[in-house]
Amino acid sequence: MSPTPLGQDERLPLYQRLHDEMLAKIAAGEWLPGEAIPTEAELTRQYGVAVGTVRKAVETLVAEGLLLRAQGRGTFVRRPNFDGSLFRFFRQISASGQSQVPQSRILLSRLEPAEETARQALNLQPGEHCLYLERLRLIEEQPMFHERIWLPASRFSALQAIEPGEFPPLLYPFYEQQCGQRIASAQETLTISCADESLSAILGVTVGSPVVVIARKAQGYDRTPLEYRISRAAAENFRYQVDIC
Repeated sequence: MSPTPLGQDERLPLYQRLHDEMLAKIAAGEWLPGEAIPTEAELTRQYGVAVGTVRKAVETLVAEGLLLRAQGRGTFVRRPNFDGSLFRFFRQISASGQSQVPQSRILLSRLEPAEETARQALNLQPGEHCLYLERLRLIEEQPMFHERIWLPASRFSALQAIEPGEFPPLLYPFYEQQCGQRIASAQETLTISCADESLSAILGVTVGSPVVVIARKAQGYDRTPLEYRISRAAAENFRYQVDIC
């Protein structure tokens, strides 16, 4: 069998061309999250390159957080876990003193033109539509976070027919299941603001009280922006801790 040709841009190092080919397979869903990729020997045979080239391409994808090495088991497409990222900075304690995972409730789902900040974050054209969601995260029915979420309508059209009450607690696996869109990475920016009348009513805080605002841009494996999200919570629940060695 003839080796699979790599990208034709010979200005790029061979390992980079192999990296891009492997990334394309992940982005296209040929290599699925949680599954093992072919072995070094198989990749060497398939692409007709040296084992050192394969290792460097794999190491680059590992460093980028897209692949995960498991000693004695192989190398796997990494499935990111975002569910705990937001809550590591917030107290999640019930009345009984037990740590809890917040519940989720979609309040609103509708198609609308993207707001300017969301449009820019998602690289959309002026007037291009998004699926807009509003969501509450709660502990023992007490609101903890209010979230505004924008998704490109062209990629998430399947969600338009789903009623708010039918959305599950975890959105990213649902995006993959319903629309084939896989979230691979995200960047979060944290700022402080004040509660307006609408947010004060939702979170049960006084108007003007400080709130933490976390803006997240989530991307697919090919770095295409797939979601823009604004999460807001009362600052009194916020804590920050870092170990400096």
